[in-house]
Amino acid sequence: MPAAHLLHAPSYTYQKQLDGKCKHRVRQLLADNLHFFLPCGNLLCYQIVSCTSFSHVVNRSSMKNSTGQTGTGSCRTGNPIDDCWRCDSDWETNRRVLADCGVGFGRNAVGGRDGEFYIVKDSGNDDPENPVPGTLRYAVIQEEPLWIIFNQDMVIQLKEELVMNSYKTIDGRGFSIEISKGPCITIQNVSNIIIHGVYIHDCVPAGNAVVRDRPDHSGPRGVSDGDGISLFGARDIWIDHCTLANCYDGLIDAVYGSTAITISNNYMFHHNEVMLMGHRDDFLADKNMQVTIAFNYFGEGLVQRIPRCRLGYFHIVNNVYTDWKAYAIGGSANPTINSQGNVFIASDDSAIKEVTKHVTSSGDDEWKNWNWRSDGDLMMNGAYFTTSGQATPGTYAKASSMVARPASLLQNIMPSPGVLSCKIGQQC
Repeated sequence: MPAAHLLHAPSYTYQKQLDGKCKHRVRQLLADNLHFFLPCGNLLCYQIVSCTSFSHVVNRSSMKNSTGQTGTGSCRTGNPIDDCWRCDSDWETNRRVLADCGVGFGRNAVGGRDGEFYIVKDSGNDDPENPVPGTLRYAVIQEEPLWIIFNQDMVIQLKEELVMNSYKTIDGRGFSIEISKGPCITIQNVSNIIIHGVYIHDCVPAGNAVVRDRPDHSGPRGVSDGDGISLFGARDIWIDHCTLANCYDGLIDAVYGSTAITISNNYMFHHNEVMLMGHRDDFLADKNMQVTIAFNYFGEGLVQRIPRCRLGYFHIVNNVYTDWKAYAIGGSANPTINSQGNVFIASDDSAIKEVTKHVTSSGDDEWKNWNWRSDGDLMMNGAYFTTSGQATPGTYAKASSMVARPASLLQNIMPSPGVLSCKIGQQC
């Protein structure tokens, strides 16, 4: 992946190198008022549809806050998560308020709300078997609830996967926090995890090593998949305002009976198989999986599995999808997919206008009985959603987790997905 196509923190300045064709396309988009479906808020970054012949590096320092306000007037946008905490200029003191702001199936994730703050001061010295105090690894394995924060900008390169214990929040607000170029985060057979404000990228497999997962337990680990965040038998999980890109396997995968998950306000880009929800078609424990995917921006260079669902119930609500290379939403083994209030902007390639992919093992028409609906979605540039199953609202009760906002309002509701620039003493 060329360096120019990666989101590098902490410097975030848009550098547009547009050829003539792309400039023409931008003018068309501006004329059609489509430019507001972008992840950069009040900046015009032009990164939708066919405009791929440019390089950019995002610079948060040049962004305004979520409203474009400079300290006056209302900062509320209609995003229920952000409106719950971002208007508070004393957010640093009140960090734990975030735990009460969740929506969707993962809304009960409290993370480390009821525990102490733990300050990570050491970005190196990663010892997987005997974690060093002051490191992120030491913090996440503790038995007690902890709200984990940082004392400076950090780039953390782990030697083995970061295996988390229950009731932890990783809160990157106030600094540029990257986890990259090594194995990344594993949330296995634990609950109540919040991950907020972390840039996770270029994650790779590791393993065949001893890794400590609790103060009193370490054990051998097999080879990890190379996911950005791997959920394995996990529940009550909330991943919010993170930026994820370019990992070996998935950006966020949830398998082996994981449930009660919300993935919100994230920015994902430059990746093939983005999110896998469900282990195998015959793994029946995933029938109880419930996942909310809300207010995310799925940007340039994403290919497929946004998400790819099996067996469970999936509420895909108020997201923006641009320029997928194969399909956006797919599934097999009769998942229930409730797509509401999303914006789908297809590429100019006539062969990949379809949003959906129904995957069957035999190639027959069994998929026609699966309950997949598109309700209030906004289709652009020829995008289309192939529905199936029953149209009655009651069919989607177990795949409904929050009220969908009108797709036409997403320009206001989600102006700044991904990692935020939060400055102490100011609204974030």
